[in-house]
Amino acid sequence: MKYGNKTLRHELKYYINGYEFEKLRRRIRPVAGLDQNSVTEEGYHIRSLYFDNTFDNAIYDKNAGIYRRDKYRIRIYNKSDRKIKLERKSKYSDYICKESLELTREEYQKVMARDLEFLKKKDSELARDFYYKCISENMQPRIIVDYLREAYIYELGNVRITFDKQLAAGVNSMDIFEPQLVTVNAIHNKTVVLEIKYDDYLPDHIHGLMQLESHDRSAISKYVICREEGMRYFKK
Repeated sequence: MKYGNKTLRHELKYYINGYEFEKLRRRIRPVAGLDQNSVTEEGYHIRSLYFDNTFDNAIYDKNAGIYRRDKYRIRIYNKSDRKIKLERKSKYSDYICKESLELTREEYQKVMARDLEFLKKKDSELARDFYYKCISENMQPRIIVDYLREAYIYELGNVRITFDKQLAAGVNSMDIFEPQLVTVNAIHNKTVVLEIKYDDYLPDHIHGLMQLESHDRSAISKYVICREEGMRYFKK
């Protein structure tokens, strides 16, 4: 689906328990391949630094169910600086759009030092929008979000099925490369977040394998969950 010059995808989110997770992963493995980022059968580690403005619009717009909203983050994989991404995830009701731009380690350090002028010189709408949000709305780092992601890809419909496990919030630093980062559990049980993303259609047999009719969709935001947990420590 197109919205202006953006390509939108469907996104379904569910909370599932440990038993359901094991059952669903056994069903999907024979028909969908592991994401290429995976380092083991358990998937790969994701660490994201989320930004928000002075008024915490990313939290309050989400909780208010605002139709059109954006979140900005810097993301790394497996705690490595080989791939550093500046990302914007936009929500349009039940649809999403994710845009990304790779940063160098030096550029990441500049962002953290509020030395942002280089963003204006990039041939990237995302870089420029991020710059103006930081300047005009005083957008700042707010929380680090950590989790393990087990992801499966099915080509027809461009389907991506992810199981996000061990969701945790960083509570002593805003630096995603901090070697002594302290994290605390953001979900206090073995709940797994199931996400299903696809383009125009979800194949019937994938729908059947995932037993979606037996689950209630949830408006899950890992940023909001971790930010609320982190507020106990950062007091802001």
